Amino acid sequence: MRAVIQRVLRASVTVDGEIVGQIGRGLLVLLGIRQDDSEADADWMAGKLVSVRLFENTAGKLDASVADVKGEMLIVSQFTLYADVRKGRRPSFSGAAPAETAAPLYRRVVERVAAQGVPVTGGHFGARMHVALTNDGPVTVVADSPMTT
Repeated sequence: MRAVIQRVLRASVTVDGEIVGQIGRGLLVLLGIRQDDSEADADWMAGKLVSVRLFENTAGKLDASVADVKGEMLIVSQFTLYADVRKGRRPSFSGAAPAETAAPLYRRVVERVAAQGVPVTGGHFGARMHVALTNDGPVTVVADSPMTT
């Protein structure tokens, strides 16, 4: 499982011209799910998203989590995070999980984040989405679950 995590002042996701998810200060997460990802990967990722320290403390050091700052989270599924562009000019998405595998794992991450007390919303799995954000910092990091090889 791979997440591109961006600290934001605000973010939203729109489907067919309608805003389906939006947050204020917090984290925008683009989440890719790989063929061999499991519920253990989803649980690990949810824990990491809630606890990773991407917000400054009073000394200006990245030492506070989204939970610590009472922020929000917007999680958007993005299978293209597993694109392979090493050969040719067209990306291969063979490493990405099929929708029937990925959708429940995506939902599990969202549910596990919510269970840890962080307000969370998401896009529509599999839909064509438009994501808008105001990156704060900018602070952007990538996290891969340890089960991913």
